[in-house]
Amino acid sequence: MTDTDRTETTMNRDTDAKTATRRPSMTRPTGGNGAGDGQGKQGQGMAHGTLSLNARRGIIAGAVLAGVTLSFLFGWGLNPVGLVALSAIIYCIAIYAASRSIEGPRHAVDRLVTGVVTTMFALALLPLVSVVIEVIQQGYKRFDVDFFTMSMRGIIGEGGGAYHAIMGTLIITALAAVVSIPVGILAAIYLVEYGKKNRLSRALTFFVDVMTGIPSIVAGLFAYALFVLVFGPGARAGIIGATALTVLMIPTVVRSTEEMLRIVPNELREASYALGVPKWLTIVKVVIPTALAGIATGVTLAIARVIGETAPLLVTVGITTGVNLNPFSGRMATLPVFAYYQYKVPGIPPEPFLERAWTAALVLILIVMTLNIVARLISKFFAPKTGR
Repeated sequence: MTDTDRTETTMNRDTDAKTATRRPSMTRPTGGNGAGDGQGKQGQGMAHGTLSLNARRGIIAGAVLAGVTLSFLFGWGLNPVGLVALSAIIYCIAIYAASRSIEGPRHAVDRLVTGVVTTMFALALLPLVSVVIEVIQQGYKRFDVDFFTMSMRGIIGEGGGAYHAIMGTLIITALAAVVSIPVGILAAIYLVEYGKKNRLSRALTFFVDVMTGIPSIVAGLFAYALFVLVFGPGARAGIIGATALTVLMIPTVVRSTEEMLRIVPNELREASYALGVPKWLTIVKVVIPTALAGIATGVTLAIARVIGETAPLLVTVGITTGVNLNPFSGRMATLPVFAYYQYKVPGIPPEPFLERAWTAALVLILIVMTLNIVARLISKFFAPKTGR
């Protein structure tokens, strides 16, 4: 064997040794006390099953049945709050125990927290659902054509309607919205796009925060005092009520619009400026369309807040039994004040008056629901499209 052959043989042996060192072992140690068996047993110990859907449904049904039983034993009957609370407590205990035995402690805690959160949501939903059900049950009795086409002129007992109050509510709210929406949106645009934390913007933000929390009766007294200086004591008119609602509505519009404009990405503004678009056109064509869905929702919430106000309209508008469609002259009827007087000053028998009060409340709820549907449609059809 030559020196060259010896050198090649030595290099091949070194290469085989390195390859054998780097190659992972394909076998595991055997034996009852080996490391492989220890890891396998540990993996088997951490594996758990899954609580099936039928088992969870069975736990829910059992918890509800047990809650009903305990509610009757405690003398609560079919009290919704008691039923939800008892059923939720039993369900949380049962789902935690079942999940811990089958799925392990981590899944058990997760299901327990989910049950607690769901219970709090159900308890928060109960008042809303109960109010809606009660208003529908009591209000449908006078939900007829006469209620929407007749006024209370000359009506002492049964019959009559709230046509004059419905029209008064729509007119006064529309006047307040015509003033409040442009002022609120433009003020929010100034705060976000032009203010830049200067002295005027800080003062405007402070007054908006203060006006957001003022009682509604204060707004009514302010509007009444303002118009008394012009028309004299005892002045009552729809425009005075619209002024009071405007004071309540503007802060909500400003605050909601400001928040929506702030979440518009600055990259969109910068891209528009880079194309040579002026600032005002960027706001009109880029910023406002991007935030339109949120702005519409905020405006709807502002209208829904003021449309049911009673205290400022009692002071500024009053009540009348006839139809008055002129907001600049004389008293006007509104749905909140109409429902209030039907309940406060019932005649004999009182049932027709109470039925009209409940139906007025139902109509108010329907108007607010319609406004929310309109806001959703605006959000759907006018929001910027992101897909191709």
